[in-house]
Amino acid sequence: MKRQQYLVAGAGVLLLLALYFFGKTVPTLKKPAAPVQGSEPGTPGASALRSIDIRDILASAHSRLNPDQLSYVNRLENSVVRGDVRNQQLLACRQLANFWKDSVQEGFLPFAYYTGQAAKLENSEKSLTFAAQLFLQSLRGQENAALKSWMAANAKELFEKALELDPGNDSTKIGLGASIMFGSTAGSPQELMQGIQRILEVAHRDSSNMYAQLMLGLGGIQSGQFDKAIERLTTVVRHQPANIEAILMLADVYQQKGEKADAIKWYEAAKKLIGNQELIKEIDQRIQSLR
Repeated sequence: MKRQQYLVAGAGVLLLLALYFFGKTVPTLKKPAAPVQGSEPGTPGASALRSIDIRDILASAHSRLNPDQLSYVNRLENSVVRGDVRNQQLLACRQLANFWKDSVQEGFLPFAYYTGQAAKLENSEKSLTFAAQLFLQSLRGQENAALKSWMAANAKELFEKALELDPGNDSTKIGLGASIMFGSTAGSPQELMQGIQRILEVAHRDSSNMYAQLMLGLGGIQSGQFDKAIERLTTVVRHQPANIEAILMLADVYQQKGEKADAIKWYEAAKKLIGNQELIKEIDQRIQSLR
C-alpha cells in the first residue's frame, strides 16, 4: 500500500479523534481554497503547493456574519491607529479571537489566527505554545492540502518562537517536530522524516516521554511503518491506560494491517472510556464492518 493510501485509510480515525477532542470546531475543508502566493522557503509543503492567504480565510469568515457582527469585527480590525500600537493590537487580537471562538459557528480558523497573532505580540511561552497547539491539533486529519500547509506553517512559527524563550522544553520540541511531520506532503518524505527526527531526539534522550512516543507512533502510521507504530502506541497505553487517542490509533493501525480481532479489541477498549454517544455509534459501525 502506498503512503497516500495509508493517509486515506487513517483519515476516518482522525475524524473520530477530532470529534472527541474538538467537537465540531475543527475545519475539514475538502475543496481547495484559492491559492494566492507562495509559501516562504522552509515551511512545510512549500515546495509542493501554494499557500492560502489569511485575507481569503477572513473574507470567507466575514461572509457568514450578520450586519451587526460584521460592523463589530470591522471596527476591531481597524481600531489601531496611533499611540501605544502594540498594546492596542494585542487587545484587538484578543477581542477578535474571543469573538470568533464564542459568537460564530465554524469560526475556528480566524480564532486560531488571532490567537496566534496575540501570542506573538505577548511573546510568552505559555501563549505561544497554546496557539501552536491549536494549529497542530486541527492540522491532523485536514484533507485540504493548501490549508494543511498553512496550518503547519503557523504551528511551526509559533513553536519556534516558544523555543527561543525556552530552548530546553521537550514538549515544544516535539510539537515542532509534529508540525513538520503532519504538515508534510505525500510527495515529500524528506519533510516527514525531518519531523520524526526532531521527535526522536527527545525520545532517545528520554524514553519515558509519552508525548514523544505517541507522536512517533502517529508518524509510524503516516509513513506506513505499522509495526513500529504499534510498538510505540502500545508503550503509551501501557503507561497511560486511559489515553483514548493512543487506543483509537492502535485500533486503526490494526485495522489497516487487516488484523481484525486486534482492531476490534482496541475499539471495544476505547468505548469503555468514552461518554460521547455519537462517537460510540461511529466506533460500533467500525466494529460491525470488521466482523
